[in-house]
Amino acid sequence: MIREEFRRLLTWEERHRRLLSRLLIALSLTLVVDAIGAVLAWTLERHARGTEIHSFGDALFFSTVQLLTISSQLKNPLTAGGRIVDVALQAWAIVVVASLGGSFAAFFLSGDGSAG
Repeated sequence: MIREEFRRLLTWEERHRRLLSRLLIALSLTLVVDAIGAVLAWTLERHARGTEIHSFGDALFFSTVQLLTISSQLKNPLTAGGRIVDVALQAWAIVVVASLGGSFAAFFLSGDGSAG
């Protein structure tokens, strides 16, 4: 039984390629969403009174942290447009995490001969 499990570790099947492609698609699209979110946050927030987003780097930090943790140490966006961008980034993060969870579940279930 142990040998069989070790053999499984070393095999590369179609399900592995499918999981890898899903991960790469999610990462690529998230990088695009991050860049768009940063541009929008910078455009909408940089001139707001009391903002902590003064440079594109600040905006990129904000959008990246929103996607990674759904929170930020920066103050909430101050403009209505910035708040919409913030909610959209958070929604994207939740959808991607849920989708990747489903992808991993499908990966493991498809490789488990006892499932079903």
